[in-house]
Amino acid sequence: MARDGRRRSIHIGGFKHSNPIPNACRIGNLVMSGVILGRDPETGEMPATLEAQCGNMFAHMKATVEAAGGTSDDIIKMTVWLQDRSQRAPVNAEWLKMFPDEHSRPARHALQMDMEGGALVQCDFVAVID
Repeated sequence: MARDGRRRSIHIGGFKHSNPIPNACRIGNLVMSGVILGRDPETGEMPATLEAQCGNMFAHMKATVEAAGGTSDDIIKMTVWLQDRSQRAPVNAEWLKMFPDEHSRPARHALQMDMEGGALVQCDFVAVID
């Protein structure tokens, strides 16, 4: 923890980084996540399908923002990296489940990136918690 106690590391069960970093960090009302992958929370394995990875990734994102003291309504920006950027349909399906109101959705940007370990998608997010 920072000497002044302002910075707080956020950890969730079922998903953690292999490196010594938290799932997210909160200072004041600002929360920024690290990279969130679609690993299965029970087995730790990477599912073979993009659909399963997206479902897990969004669940991990929700758990992370909740562990920080917020809800998915507090997410203001999300960046998504895809192995194949043309394959956004599974991301959009989970996006619409989490953010059904077209007048209250975070900003989002999708980028293409080569990934390791069977990952087909990953994301990070920024949240502002009142």
